[in-house]
Amino acid sequence: MNFLRNMLHPASAESAGTAVSMPESAAAQRRERAAIDASTRIPVLVFYASAVFWLLFGSLMGLLSSLKMHHPTTGLLADFAMLTFGRVRPAHLNAVAYGWAATAGLGTAIWLMARLCGTRLVNPILPLIAGVFWNAGVALGIYGVLAGDSRSVEWLEFPNYASPCLFISYALLGIWGVMMILQRKPGHIYVSQWYIFAALFWFPWLYGTAQIMINFVPAQGTIQAAVNWWYGHNALGLFFTPIGLATAYYFIPKIIGRPVHSYYLSVIGFWSLAFFYSWNGMHHLIGGPVPLWMQTASVVASCMMLIPVGVTAINHHTTMRGHFHLLKSSPSLRFVVFGAIMYTATSLQGILEAVPWFNKLVHFTHYTVGHAHLGLYSFFTMMMFGAMYYIIPRLVEWEWPSARMISAHFWLTAVGSLLMFLTLTVGGFLQALALNDDKVTFMAIVDMVNPFLQFRSLAGLMMFAGHIIFGTLFVMMLLKFGEKQSGPTTLGNHEDSSL
Repeated sequence: MNFLRNMLHPASAESAGTAVSMPESAAAQRRERAAIDASTRIPVLVFYASAVFWLLFGSLMGLLSSLKMHHPTTGLLADFAMLTFGRVRPAHLNAVAYGWAATAGLGTAIWLMARLCGTRLVNPILPLIAGVFWNAGVALGIYGVLAGDSRSVEWLEFPNYASPCLFISYALLGIWGVMMILQRKPGHIYVSQWYIFAALFWFPWLYGTAQIMINFVPAQGTIQAAVNWWYGHNALGLFFTPIGLATAYYFIPKIIGRPVHSYYLSVIGFWSLAFFYSWNGMHHLIGGPVPLWMQTASVVASCMMLIPVGVTAINHHTTMRGHFHLLKSSPSLRFVVFGAIMYTATSLQGILEAVPWFNKLVHFTHYTVGHAHLGLYSFFTMMMFGAMYYIIPRLVEWEWPSARMISAHFWLTAVGSLLMFLTLTVGGFLQALALNDDKVTFMAIVDMVNPFLQFRSLAGLMMFAGHIIFGTLFVMMLLKFGEKQSGPTTLGNHEDSSL
């Protein structure tokens, strides 16, 4: 009851934008936060190191699968069964989703929860063991997909022998999350904590239900398709999105040094996301052999997502107002604000895709692939990059060695992700128009789309180059490469005093 009471009680303007309760002196505050950061060092770095590995591996698989799309006649690695398109593509999707995005998100959630609770990490062995189980599950799953054991269900391709590891990992993190909430310092529950705590419990519900109804005790007929899209859509909306928004709600006020604009808007955004998003997913089955009421309810719920998306966008923009000049100098803020803008863009595009007439037009095209990329990469991945640029120096007690490399990383990934999105969106829309024209042959459509797929590979190459730079920076940080700096690494003259 105290938990719910604190969530509904409005925080003051000062506490709404502050991560932890303020000690009597700045020196005591810094010592306290340094101790909290030190307690999270090993678990968070384990999650981050494995996330960077999966990012590079997933990027390589993605680039390979993209090249195969527009060079199918060259026999690119066609003699290796494990590297055929039907295996490389799901390996890429799962490595990026579960290996990179989920692992980076969980590492960020652990650090944020400790900071927001104002206490050192409780039982750090639990998140550490969870990280080992999670990576073991991802490794088994990727191996199973490449070996031909894929379940052939999008977002759920991992074979049955990999799934229990992921579930055990998340069960441990859920237990740890409860322990952290119970041990937190007295005071308000901050908005970022709501999102993290919810994500820690929404995902095992989603993943466990989907695994049981599709793989272990399969439902019959088209119910499997309904469960598949219920899970696939909600994994993005009720797991990745809450962690991404928690990141934005923490770092934007923290870096610019002002409170979140409106506590009440954050309340509306949280509860409307929780209520409406869980109904999403069935609009992917419009026109399919599933009950019409399920499709209609999903369309209505998707349109109602205007509420959480709108209030969140207003809250973030109004909080940033008067501080946009800091984007020129703060690496973390630049990535986080870019991700926040892309959250609004991908949500609005998702609402459009739920409209029946438009859905029927673009559903089986590259347009939907571009939408998925905008959500998982342009929003969530960029948000995680921003968080890691802020968190890692506080864990290793060393500053980033090169502002130029950070800038190159941002521009390669930002421009590359937008190029991929625009290429797939425009190419997919033209593909949709051609598919609905009975005078256009299928091979003519293939030839028309081919240049867009080539630009997609170019975009993927740019992003992969950015990932290599980031991976290099991460290793340099772990090795404490270069000379020790007296202040944080910035892209300009901005001094980050928000340690």
